[in-house]
Amino acid sequence: PQIREAIEPSLVEIVNAVRDTIEETPPELVADIMDQGIVLAGGGALLLGIEIRLAAETNMPVRIADDPLTCVVRGTGIILQEVEALEKLLVPETYQRPLR
Repeated sequence: PQIREAIEPSLVEIVNAVRDTIEETPPELVADIMDQGIVLAGGGALLLGIEIRLAAETNMPVRIADDPLTCVVRGTGIILQEVEALEKLLVPETYQRPLR
C-alpha cells in the first residue's frame, strides 16, 4: 500500500497525459485506437496494474508492448534505417529539408 501511495501522483500524470493525447487526436485515429487498443511502452508500462487502470480510465483496450523497455529504441532504429523513404510520412512538408 505504501508503494502504491508513493507512485499515485505519477500514475495520475500518466492517465492525464493519455487522456489529453486522446482528446487532441483526430477522430479517425481515435476510432483505430478504440479498435486496436493502446499499447504501453517504456518503464511506466512495468508499473503493476497500469494497463488495467488505463483501460478503466479511458474505456479503451490497453496492453503492454513486448519488451517495453527496449521497443521504442528498436523502433527508432528501424525508422532511422529508412529515414529518407519515410521522411514525407514523418515530417510535414513545410518542415522538410534535404537530409544531406
